Amino acid sequence: MSKVICYTKQYLPENYDENSWYFELFSKPLESQDNVGYVGNGLLRELRRSKITPSSEALDFVIIAMSVVSADKAILRRNSPDGWTRQINLEIPLQKAEEWEKVKDKLEKMLRFLSGDFWKLTFTQLPESIALDNFTEDRDKDCVCLLSGGMDSLVGGIDLCEYGKKPLFVAQTVRGDAAHQREYANALGKDNLCQWSCYISKRGVSENTTRARSIVFFAFALLASFGVSANERGKKTIYVPENGFISLNIPLDILRSGSLSTKTTHPIYMTALQEIWDEMGFNVDLVLPYQYKTKGEVLLECKNQSLMRSLIMGTTSCGKYTRHGYRHCGVCIPCLVRRASFMKAYMSDRTEGGYCIEKLKVTTSRDVAAAALGVAQYEKYGIESLIKGELNFASGEDRKNYAGVFERGLCEIRDLLRIGEVL
Repeated sequence: MSKVICYTKQYLPENYDENSWYFELFSKPLESQDNVGYVGNGLLRELRRSKITPSSEALDFVIIAMSVVSADKAILRRNSPDGWTRQINLEIPLQKAEEWEKVKDKLEKMLRFLSGDFWKLTFTQLPESIALDNFTEDRDKDCVCLLSGGMDSLVGGIDLCEYGKKPLFVAQTVRGDAAHQREYANALGKDNLCQWSCYISKRGVSENTTRARSIVFFAFALLASFGVSANERGKKTIYVPENGFISLNIPLDILRSGSLSTKTTHPIYMTALQEIWDEMGFNVDLVLPYQYKTKGEVLLECKNQSLMRSLIMGTTSCGKYTRHGYRHCGVCIPCLVRRASFMKAYMSDRTEGGYCIEKLKVTTSRDVAAAALGVAQYEKYGIESLIKGELNFASGEDRKNYAGVFERGLCEIRDLLRIGEVL
C-alpha cells in the first residue's frame, strides 16, 4: 500500500479501500479495521488545557504534519523497488485547502528532501472548521524554544534565560524523555512548557526509519508561537537549539549518503520550511543559534555552567534509546558526538544509566567504523574530500562556516576515538 488517506471523525470515508491506509485525526475510530489507524488523539484537548488558540492555517499545518508522519510509519521502505525510496500518495483534509494549494509543490519538494521519498499531496476541504475555544492565556513569554530533552535544547533554554529572554518551551512527549523535559523547564521558570503528543497508532508492522518525524515538532512550535509576544518587527521567534555538526549530518562514509542520513534540522529543510510559513502568512522566524557550533562548543560556551552541569547528564542523545531499554547505546553517531562533546568541554561523562557499550575498541558497530573511516579520510585527504557536494546549498562565508563546524565536530570525534583506542 502506498496511498494514505487521513480524515476527521465528522467526515468518515464512504468506503475503505483494502489497498490503502486510513488515519483518523484527533480521535480514535469507533470501529476497528486492520488498515485503519489514528493520530493526534487528545491533542485538541491538550491545546485547550494549554489555553492556546492557533489560527486555522496553523492548525492545518499540524494536520499536514501528523498526516505526513502517519504515512511515514505506514508505508514500508522494504516494499519499494530499491528497498528505500517510496512513492507516497497522501490525502489530507484541511480547513483552508485552497490556500495550502499555493505551497503544495514546495511542501512536496521539502518532504522529498526530508525523507528521501516522492510525495504526492492531495488536499481536501473540510466542510466545517475545527472548533477551538477562542482564548489564549497571556504567559508573559517572548519566544518559543524547542525542548526535546537533548543536550543542545537544554543549553539553548539556559542560554536564552541568561540573555534575559522569557521562552515558552515546546516539547513533543516521548517515552523516556517526558519527565526530564518537565524537569528542565521547571529549572528555567514557571508555566513555561507546552508538552504535546501526536501519538500514532496502527496495526501490523510499522516503518521505523521515520525520517519525517521532525515536522510534527515544528508544527507544535508553530502552535506555541500563538502563546508568545512578537518582537519589535512584529515577528514571533522560534529557537531551534541544534549544533551545526548534527544539523548538517554529512555522511562519514558512502553507505550513509543521501537520505540515509537524517535531515531533521538541515539548513535546506529549515530554509524550505521558513519559506512555506512566510508564504502562508505566519509571522514567525526560525532561528538556529548553534548552527555554526559543535556540540562540544555548545557545552563549553554555555552561559550558566553550574546549572548546565547539574542537569546535563540526564539528557538524551542516543538514536536507539528506546531499543536499549532507555539507555544510551554508546556507539551510534549521536552517542559518539555526545561522548566527544564532554571531552571537549573538559567534563567527566556521568550519563544517567551509562552506555550499553562503554569500550569503543571492542565494538563491531558500523557507526564507529564509519566515524573511524571518516577521520582517516580527513587526515589523509582533507576536509573537502568528505564535504564534496554536501554544502552546495551555501556559498561564501556561509560555506566557510559550515565547513568549519563540520571539521571541528569531526576533530572532536577523532579525539574520542583516539582515547577509546579505535584509532
